[in-house]
This record gives sequence, C-alpha cells and structure tokens, in this order.
Amino acid sequence: MKRYLALAGASAVAVLGLSAGGATAASASAVSCHAINGNIATKTLPDRRCTPGATNSAVTQADIGTTICRSGWTTTVRPPESYTEPLKIAQIAEYHYADRKVGDYEEDHLIPLELGGSPKSVKNLWPEYDAGKIPNAKDAVENALNRAVCSHKVSLKAAQTAIAVNWTTARARLHV
Repeated sequence: MKRYLALAGASAVAVLGLSAGGATAASASAVSCHAINGNIATKTLPDRRCTPGATNSAVTQADIGTTICRSGWTTTVRPPESYTEPLKIAQIAEYHYADRKVGDYEEDHLIPLELGGSPKSVKNLWPEYDAGKIPNAKDAVENALNRAVCSHKVSLKAAQTAIAVNWTTARARLHV
C-alpha cells in the first residue's frame, strides 16, 4: 500500500482499512502507473509493474471443483464495493487517466476471481476502462478460460498466466 501512501497520504490506507506495511506492487518512489495498448483497443492492459496479478492461495488445481467451478463461488470471495471503490479512485489517479469519471471504469481483477485471482490484493486490482459497459470484452475472455479450466482443457496455472500476461491474447495462446 506504499504507492497509495505516496499518492494520497495515510487517509487512503485508513479508508481502505489496510495497514501501511501491506503488499505493494510498486515502490513508494515509483507511484506512476500507465495502462498500455492491447490488441483490441487503447489502454486495455494494466502496467505490469503496478498490477502484475496475484492468485488466491485457497484455489488450486486440485480443488477447482469446489471453488472456481462451483456456481456462485465468486460471490463468496468478491470484495465489497466499500473496499474496491476507494481503491479504484486512487488507482485512476495513479494510472494518470485523463478521464477521471469513476463510472467509466471497472475495478477489475487482472486474474479474475473465476480463475482463482486474489480478491483484495492491489497487485491484482486495477481500474479497467470500459466506458461503463459491463460485461466488457475481458469478461468474455474470463468466462471462456473458466470453462476451459473447469472442463480440464487448460490447467488453472496456464489460464492464470495467460490472462495476467495479456488478456487480449489469452484465448489464442491457449487455443480456447
């Protein structure tokens, strides 16, 4: 959370209810993050220095049948808006988006919950621009990869890696 301390002071940490010593994806001196272009539109990929992705240690290949492949499971781990909204506001500034309209962004899990992504890690959350359109293009990729993992066509680790590296090419890389 050091990057938020550097950006907004201790109040951001207090609002989020996190300790200042928590995990950080960027050093306090490297507060600047920049989304980059993917294959489908501008600014579709997070800055990997700030948002490299993080997984949920409670989800493994051995237990996908009782976690990510179980209908409704993601609702049991999804963080509340009271957590994600202040984080989204701080990250919109951190990512230097010209459009500061909060409703134009989804606080997105780079490795989605349905692929065992960490629910609350700042290493896995970023303000994805989608002009307020949900579902968006990344959601279709997430669903396709979840189906591939749950049908044992692709390993959990392969899906997590592919979507974290570049979600716009993940389906092609995994042939799903």
